[in-house]
Amino acid sequence: MQTVQHSEQTLRTALISKNPALVSQYEKLDAGEQRLMNEAFQPATDLFGPITLHSQSDWITSHPEPPQDFEEFFSDPYRKTPSPEKCSIYIQCIGSLGNTRIISEEYIKWLKGYCEAFFYGLTVKLLEPVPVSATRCSFRVNENTQNLQIHAGHILKFLKKKKPEDAFCVVGITMIDLYPRDSWNFVFGQASLTEGVGIFSFARYGSDFYSSSYEGKVKTSQKKSPSDYSVFDNCYTPEMTSAFLLRSCKTLTHEIGHIFGVRHCQWLACLMQGSNHLEEADRRPPHLCPICLRKLQCAIGFNIRERYKALVRWIDDESADAPGVTPKYSREDNVNLPKPVEAFRELKEWIIKCLAVVQK
Repeated sequence: MQTVQHSEQTLRTALISKNPALVSQYEKLDAGEQRLMNEAFQPATDLFGPITLHSQSDWITSHPEPPQDFEEFFSDPYRKTPSPEKCSIYIQCIGSLGNTRIISEEYIKWLKGYCEAFFYGLTVKLLEPVPVSATRCSFRVNENTQNLQIHAGHILKFLKKKKPEDAFCVVGITMIDLYPRDSWNFVFGQASLTEGVGIFSFARYGSDFYSSSYEGKVKTSQKKSPSDYSVFDNCYTPEMTSAFLLRSCKTLTHEIGHIFGVRHCQWLACLMQGSNHLEEADRRPPHLCPICLRKLQCAIGFNIRERYKALVRWIDDESADAPGVTPKYSREDNVNLPKPVEAFRELKEWIIKCLAVVQK
């Protein structure tokens, strides 16, 4: 295992800048917020650690790209920022998200609530769910895994047409695997930053996706013509565990972060690190490092203390009796499912430490 180490001065410059105007902007922040962000370059900090590399297949090793400090983010002429007229994040569900209507509805509400806390100050709205057939996208059966896949680029075109007037961005979510072009095996997600649209799949986040007993494999008798979307009827969806919900929240907030113009983080362990595979994505923390936090705060204008409190409220909401696996209810059960938040407890403990620094 290797660590990506930066000097104290490098991290200080990445966060604060040497540009006098940006230094002045930083110094006008609340004293508690500065104290927290300064943890980025404190050698003894236990809040923000270095990035660790575990193999040559990890993102930084296999996808070399220039790092983006705060000044580069701030100066990016192509970066889009929410405005009073366009300040809503829309989530579009494509296909079923759970094995019952109740689970689908609760799951998307959990994602909505998490995004509202993470992007504190913006409104998150849900578009009416649509079946795959409504998108008129191409689809195929993956030759290696034998599961259904839908064409990510075609979904982006569909989302662009559906984008409401007040939307900062529209993100599609689906439990169906994605592919960007015929020559590719799969992709976790794809976005157009200029158009403010993205599509992300959680299909491979189920614990059984890579097992020989995976229930989502398409049988030969089920294979249909390229225009027959009935193959998606009663499409398999993974079991809704706490780990699955955490993975989904991390992916959704990471990808929306890109739409704000935040590039892959190469400074500290951070949600905005790139990931090449599920093991690396799981190592990536659900929180932002101070450099990426400053970028997002600059774009939205939130109070860091209030944002952290909102994330804790989301975790605490209905958490007392939340099971590790959401029980399977029939469609007739008109109940609110307990939110499975066990996997978020480490995040809550970390946020409480951050709040202690901010509120000193």
